[in-house]
Amino acid sequence: QTPASPPRYEESTAEFGFVERLLPPRRIPEPPLHAKYPTPSGWSPPAGPPPDLPYFVRRSRLHNLPVYLGQRQGRRLTELRHIHGDIWALERELRAFLGSLGAPEVQAQVNEVTGTLRLRGHWGPEVRQWLLQRGF
Repeated sequence: QTPASPPRYEESTAEFGFVERLLPPRRIPEPPLHAKYPTPSGWSPPAGPPPDLPYFVRRSRLHNLPVYLGQRQGRRLTELRHIHGDIWALERELRAFLGSLGAPEVQAQVNEVTGTLRLRGHWGPEVRQWLLQRGF
């Protein structure tokens, strides 16, 4: 072997099966079917095909509804993320739904750029129930 020639090597793919087991999956698999919904954790799948509405709420990458509870400056907040389409129509319908539950006028903040809707107060279970009823 001369100093100018590249070193010789042998490429083996026989052992790559052992490496593949360690690599994370390229995408999250579909959740398994259960005998009864909601599951003990409270998860439910979407009911059929997406509804024909002017907006769409995409589930998170782990197939959960994107409803998050939090606090900011001592105020309790509910945030709905992954909204596509007419976010203002969703805001009107959701505020009407919460008003039908007997809640006073709920203050909402719409962010069209990020596709999020913030509601004042903790409305997590109510918003999740409403999204499931709508078919998301």
